[in-house]
Amino acid sequence: MPLGSGRPATFFPAGSEIYAQGDLCASLYQVEFGAVRIYRLLSDGRRQISAFHLAGEMFGFEADKNHHFFAEAICSTGIRILSPSASHVVAELLPMALQSLVRAQEQLLVLGRQNAVERVAAFFLEMSERQGGLRQVELPMSRLDIADYLGLTIETVSRVFSKLKSKGVIRLPSLRNVEIVKLQTLQDMAA
Repeated sequence: MPLGSGRPATFFPAGSEIYAQGDLCASLYQVEFGAVRIYRLLSDGRRQISAFHLAGEMFGFEADKNHHFFAEAICSTGIRILSPSASHVVAELLPMALQSLVRAQEQLLVLGRQNAVERVAAFFLEMSERQGGLRQVELPMSRLDIADYLGLTIETVSRVFSKLKSKGVIRLPSLRNVEIVKLQTLQDMAA
């Protein structure tokens, strides 16, 4: 039985909570369509986004009984709610959990960088890779979401978008799409 088959997807409108920090972990979640942000609210009121999940990706892995972060639909999103004990889920759980771990480790490296351009370049490359290596990358998240993910301000993210566009490294066909024009240049910036 392929992963995600069985129960139909549950629809979550943009901005709706899938689970909250502290909620009991009873399920795993697979994005059928749309996108999800995983975040925590800091004591000073700021939001830190730790992950984005796109179609086909699973989330909700926890080491104990409660969620440590919030999960929220970025846009209209379909989520398949899975039992963590279902045999078809267990069989594919380890590779997906390891992929999530690799992404988290990569994110730690990105956040440790001094340069905002490097962070945004690495983000574009990550999103391209997650969408099959496409040069035309869909960004379901806002620039504020990207800023909260990269540990930058929205103004800095917007300036870097503009800088990369003016240098011909990217094109911005629409607000939520980026076309990577000079892939090698972007890779060099992120290295």
